Amino acid sequence: MLTKEKTGLIVVDVQGKLARRVHDSEALIFNCTKLITGAQILGLPIVVLEQNPQKLGPTVDEIAALFGDLKPIEKFTFNGCESATFVEAVKAHNVETWLVCGIEAHICVYQTATGLAELGYKVEVVSDCVSSRTLDNKHLGIKRIIESGAVVTGLEMCLYEMVGDCRALEFKSILPLIR
Repeated sequence: MLTKEKTGLIVVDVQGKLARRVHDSEALIFNCTKLITGAQILGLPIVVLEQNPQKLGPTVDEIAALFGDLKPIEKFTFNGCESATFVEAVKAHNVETWLVCGIEAHICVYQTATGLAELGYKVEVVSDCVSSRTLDNKHLGIKRIIESGAVVTGLEMCLYEMVGDCRALEFKSILPLIR
């Protein structure tokens, strides 16, 4: 079970025109904003990746607006774990499990999730917060993520797992995200 004390969130490459071209992009962006907001309410560490932002563009405005002073980590490899800056950021937090959201499920999300597992972290990919340009590639990415040892969860499932109790202080703030 996830706990807010030992869980963090990684946002992978929700940027530029590509974010608008993935399957069901509006739902992806909307769900990612809910997940990020929920993570902030719960006090989770958040690490943001951007793939070659000079070519693909920055994180989409709806998501970037949530980050305040948090700066995305630029990468050029599809596996974020091949970036020393990213690995340092991940290791800087006292986290056992990383939730992963973003695009594309079959490329950067898959490779980064696999890389995190190889570093010894538990990984949970949030299925309604990942996408690819085609639905088939999203499904392929999730299948390969599972085969690599990661777990698949959902937005509502992971937030409620971390809240744990309807009497928790965060519950009233999380509830509107789910309704």
